[in-house]
Formats: sequence, structure tokens, C-alpha cells
Amino acid sequence: MKEKAKKLTLFTLTWPIFIEIFLYMLMGNLDTLMLSQYSDDSVAAVGVANQMLNIIIVMFGFVATGCSILVAQQLGAKKDRTAAEVAVISIVANFIFGLMLSAIFVFASKPLLNLMDLPPHLLSEGKSYLIIVGGFSFIQSVIMTLGAILRSYGFTKDTMLVTVGTNIFHAIGNYFVIFGPFGFPVLGVEGVAFSTTISRLIGLIVLFYLLKKRIKETLPFKTFYKIPKVHLKNLLRIGIPSAGENLSYNASQIVITYFVTMIGTEALTTKVYTQNIMMFIYLFSVAISEGTQILIGHLIGARKYTEAYERCMRTFKIAITASTCMAIAFSFFAEPLLRIFTTNPDVIETGKILILLTVVLEPGRAFNLVIIGALRSAGDVKFPVYMGIMSMWGISVTAAYFFGIVLGFGLPGIWIAFALDEWFRGIFMLFRWRSRIWEQKAFVIHPVG
Repeated sequence: MKEKAKKLTLFTLTWPIFIEIFLYMLMGNLDTLMLSQYSDDSVAAVGVANQMLNIIIVMFGFVATGCSILVAQQLGAKKDRTAAEVAVISIVANFIFGLMLSAIFVFASKPLLNLMDLPPHLLSEGKSYLIIVGGFSFIQSVIMTLGAILRSYGFTKDTMLVTVGTNIFHAIGNYFVIFGPFGFPVLGVEGVAFSTTISRLIGLIVLFYLLKKRIKETLPFKTFYKIPKVHLKNLLRIGIPSAGENLSYNASQIVITYFVTMIGTEALTTKVYTQNIMMFIYLFSVAISEGTQILIGHLIGARKYTEAYERCMRTFKIAITASTCMAIAFSFFAEPLLRIFTTNPDVIETGKILILLTVVLEPGRAFNLVIIGALRSAGDVKFPVYMGIMSMWGISVTAAYFFGIVLGFGLPGIWIAFALDEWFRGIFMLFRWRSRIWEQKAFVIHPVG
């Protein structure tokens, strides 16, 4: 018997999301850690390839984000059938979009890596990883959509459990292809790529099963071509601007990664190791912002605007406090954390400085994670994009080149640029939310018929 959408609270939504993202980040670190036992060059090659793949994740995310917001709003408005129609349109649209982008990685992997100025001796491994993981990235596009749907219905625990299972399978696969126990061939980067893809395929199958089991309203896959086109228009109207901010961020990160390659391979490896550690610092802010986004979507659908405003402000204060405390704690243990990945003294010393700088950087990031998510859920999707493009390129990229390359500060100079960007955008986002201009844009769903 299918279940109804659960009664939502911030805690019941956030703790499974927290664990899910923690495991996702842990697996990224596990890939890096395992590969670091194989080759530091392999870590750098995969790091650059993943920088390209992150762009694709953002592209898939515009459908998943739009889907999450629209489904949450429709459920808040007690329109279960419409929510189911939006879910189906989202799955089909992201699957088709995923196939198109997967083809680009298969046929243009080498030119893409050349754009990143990847050193020639790293090109072969980077290309193999990009073709395999990128070529099957359409699997991830559907996974992201299914996860967004289940979370909007309140089943965040389900997506968490799927992540646990796929991560376990992925870790076992990595162990076999990197260390070659029991005579298993050592496949290195190529093996890690296959392990990633196969574990995602298993996760996809399980998520489809859970979606069919959990959702009360039958999803109309067989008649998806009859679903009103207005749903797709609404999806794109919210999703495309929402993706703009993330797309701009990742594109700016690619440019900054290019600056890092100008400093050297050691700097590139340091960046990969440090950012893998930093992900755990802002983990709580990411989780609580996603939970808040779902709650605000439901509140906007029910037209409870004052409750939505207060929910965001409470979450924002919690996220600021948590991210600051986490950054301070990690700065005290920076050296032993970095030694998990490497024994290179230069990498460790630079990494310690970068982690110390996160004490300033991470509170600014918390501004953006929480408030931008709230603005999206309220339908105010364009303002974060405009501010993001201006700040990321006008401040982050420009300052990264100036401090890191021109003044010769290296990676610490680039981290200073990151902090300036996050704080500049974050302060403007807070002013935007407190102005309550978003109430005029709220409930952006265009009615069917």
C-alpha cells in the first residue's frame, strides 16, 4: 500500500539529508584517498575531470531543483495529481537531457580536458575517467530527479538509505580495482570510473522501486505525452534561472582551476585534498538549507508567507553558527586530516593555511546556501542569478587571478578571493530576503487550463 507524504518538520527532513550528503562527500574523499595510494597524478587527473563533471551535475540540477520546488508547492496546495504529473515530466525531461550531455563527454572528452590545460602526462587517465563516468552521466540525471521527488514528499530517509547502499558497493568496487585483492586486475582510474557508474546504476533501480512504492498518486508514465505542457514551462521557468547561479559558480571554478594549473601540479593536488576536507565543514549548512527549501516550498504552496519568512531566518542563524564552529574545529586538526591523504610537507603546509582561511570563508557560504534556496522556493529565482554572475566573475575570478597569480600569493590568495565572493553575495541575499520582495513573486505556478 502506497504511503502519504509525511508530515514535514525541519529535523525529520534534515537529518537524513545530512547523512546522505555526508556519505556522498565521504565517497568523494574515499575515491581521492584510495587513488592517493595508487598515484598523486591520478588524483590530479580525476580532480580536473570531476571539475568538468560538476558542470553536468549543475545542468541536471536545474530540472531537479525546479521539480523539487514545484512538487513541494503543489503538495502544499493539496494538489496531489498535479504533483505526480510534474514528477513524470521532470523524470522524462532530465533523462533526455542526460543522454544529450552524456554524448558530449563521450565524443569531446579530450578537447574538454585540453581546455583545462591538463598536463599531457595526466591526459590519458583524465580522458578515460571522463568518457566512462561522463558517458553514463544520464544515470545521475535520473537519480537526482528521483531523489528530489522523494524528498519533496518527505521521504528523505529513503534517499539516504539508497546512498548508504550505493556507497558501500562503490567502496568495495574501488578496493578491488585499485588494490587488486585475490588476483583481481588493478585497473586504477578506469576501474574507479566503472565502480562509480555501476554503483549509480544500482541506486537508480532501487530509487525507481521506492518511488513506485511510496507515492500515493500513481505516476502517469504511460500517458506522459498527454500531460499539460504548462508543467514543463513551469519547470523551465523555475529551473533554468535556479541553475544559472550554480552554473556560473562551477564555470568560475573551472577558470580558477585553470589558474591553479598555472601554479603547478602540486598546487592542483593540494586544492583537491583541501576541498575534499572543506566539504565536511559546510555539510550541515547544505543539509539544513535543502530541508528548509522543501519546507518553504510547502509553505508557499499553502500561501503561509510569514511562516516561510521566519523559517528561513531561524535556519540562517543556525547555519551561520554551525559553519563557523565547524571551520574552527577543523582548523585545529588540519595537519592530521591532510596526512590522511598525503605525506608531502609542502602540500600539508599550504593545506593548513587554506583550512584556516575557511574560518572566514564558510560563514559567508552559509548565507548563500540557506537564503538562495529559500528565495528559489519562494519563486524569486532571477535575483540570485544576477548577483551570482556579477560577484563570481567580478570578484571571485578577478580577485583569484590578482591575489593568486599577479601578487604571487598562490592558493591562499585564491582562497581569499573565494571568501570575498561568498560574503559579498551573502549579504545581498540577506537584504533581499528581509525586504520580502519575494512575496510578490511567490506561488509562481501557472495554473493548468
